[in-house]
Amino acid sequence: MAQFTVNPNRFDPYKKFKFRVKWDGRYVAGISRVSGLKRTTEVVEHREGGDPSSSRHSPGLTKYEPIRLERGVTHDTAFEDWANQVWRLGAPSGSEVALASFRKDVEIELHNEAGQLVIRYKVYRCWVSEYQALPDLEADSSAVLLQSITLEHEGWERDTSVVEPKEPSSTG
Repeated sequence: MAQFTVNPNRFDPYKKFKFRVKWDGRYVAGISRVSGLKRTTEVVEHREGGDPSSSRHSPGLTKYEPIRLERGVTHDTAFEDWANQVWRLGAPSGSEVALASFRKDVEIELHNEAGQLVIRYKVYRCWVSEYQALPDLEADSSAVLLQSITLEHEGWERDTSVVEPKEPSSTG
């Protein structure tokens, strides 16, 4: 069976360097790294008294790993604004968390080498559990400053409305 049904001459899997992240209906600028989407389902062991010495296994609780987003430090305040909805220094007592808006749905889009959308994942009810405004600073380094947020969430699924696009052929 072909790995790509619309583009049967394609053999290479998609690369991991073409992606975009969206929340509140807009793309977030400058994201350079997104940790993987991972879920783990607990294994519940059980047996009845009359069973042989081995146990049976069944699925238990499913946990979703947090997602870490990194980007270069700029004047775009999207990371900080969201982190401040979860907790804000100096907020009046009882209003530290913006309960009506601190959770957001996030979309992670993957693109092929031609820039066409090929896969989208929807991540539900995310909130910022960790915000790093600045990394360690070093006078003898020329590395880019990266800020990051860690998102807790309640699950993700692939958006099945996004289908394999017809890839452009070279003209020659």
